Amino acid sequence: MSRILVACVGNIFLGDDGFGAAVAQALARRRLPAGVSVVDYGIRGVDLTYALLEDYAYVVLVDAVRRGGRPGSVYLIEPERLAGDPAPEDLLMSPHDLDPAKVLRLAAAMGSGCRRVFLIGCEPLRFGGEEEGFAGEGLLELSPPVAAAVDIGVAMVEDVIGKLLEAERVP
Repeated sequence: MSRILVACVGNIFLGDDGFGAAVAQALARRRLPAGVSVVDYGIRGVDLTYALLEDYAYVVLVDAVRRGGRPGSVYLIEPERLAGDPAPEDLLMSPHDLDPAKVLRLAAAMGSGCRRVFLIGCEPLRFGGEEEGFAGEGLLELSPPVAAAVDIGVAMVEDVIGKLLEAERVP
């Protein structure tokens, strides 16, 4: 059976960017199939890059994603394979920065064997910070629409895992 990594990412200090962490906490209370690992990477892009070099066949990223929808909308996205040789500057990253596209490019350049990547993203209401008028107010809390979307995110993760495992059982 192939291994599946559920990689939850985001900065809990920036309001709705903590969506991934909230989903990781909810999944920690669930019973998941053997071979499925759930890890809250926070903003540790280098750690996620190295995890993608392990023998995971599938990766499900969970993060806040701005797509212009209604706050709390949850999306299932299958990013196109990041083909080609990335430019060296595309591979530079801070140890405390997590740009999922950059992480995927770097892991691919380093020989990741991951077959498919999925992104479960939630439309944020706010990311906090002074530019959004939330300096110091509620930065550790999800906004009400994003908090309500956590269970939807959990259900989507479980659905993706179920479909991947079912597809492996069918010859």
